[in-house]
Amino acid sequence: MSFVEIQKNGKTAVLTINRPEALNALNSQVLSDLKAALDELKKEADLRCLIITGAGPKSFVAGADIGEMSTMNPKKGEAFGIAGNKVMSQVASFPCPVIAAVNGYALGGGFELALACDLRLASEKARFAFPETGLGITPGFGGTQRLARLVGPALASELIFTGRTVKADEALAKGMVSQVCAPEELLDKAQELADTIAGRAPIAIRQAKKAIRGGLDLTLEKGLDYESECFGECFDSEDQKNAMKAFVEKQPFNDFQNR
Repeated sequence: MSFVEIQKNGKTAVLTINRPEALNALNSQVLSDLKAALDELKKEADLRCLIITGAGPKSFVAGADIGEMSTMNPKKGEAFGIAGNKVMSQVASFPCPVIAAVNGYALGGGFELALACDLRLASEKARFAFPETGLGITPGFGGTQRLARLVGPALASELIFTGRTVKADEALAKGMVSQVCAPEELLDKAQELADTIAGRAPIAIRQAKKAIRGGLDLTLEKGLDYESECFGECFDSEDQKNAMKAFVEKQPFNDFQNR
């Protein structure tokens, strides 16, 4: 995994896309490394939150690699899009919450990677855009689908059709990110949020993520049924029994064992 670094911090981890000389652009090798890293981290039974960021001060991920795409025919282009979408879906379906710490440019595939995460924190220097239509293509790693679900089809259409750049403050106002902070504070803020999540009941967090993600493609009625199913499964855990017992007995409890 020459383009991806993993740093484990107790029950959390930081995954850094490390190709700063190309602004961390996603070529086939970076996608392969990212897939391998996620496969490895998924085996960590007690991992409770994952942070994804980009190396260097300029870029989170400045899109897919245009040099690689420039020679593709339709068949190869579709295959590249499928490969990218599989990795983004792997991020979206990762068992524990995933936080994007967007430290700079999140363009094209980088914007799509951020959208695949559960939560997004942005540096004041972060910039979001889909420049693809100026290059003769569409977003291909889930951008047309995830952005429309996040901000609605009208704003998603405007940003994708025009390629307009969104600064961090507008991204916060439009609900694309949940926090904006100074560049030097970004990873500390992301780690603070990850630690807060890691301190909650991990089975409950996983079930909540399942309910949120799974319900997006369902009617409200079916989504409520799915929520009830996820809710009910929590009652099979020792953590639920111990935490509720402590609550009833008016005792503090923060010793979640992930079982």
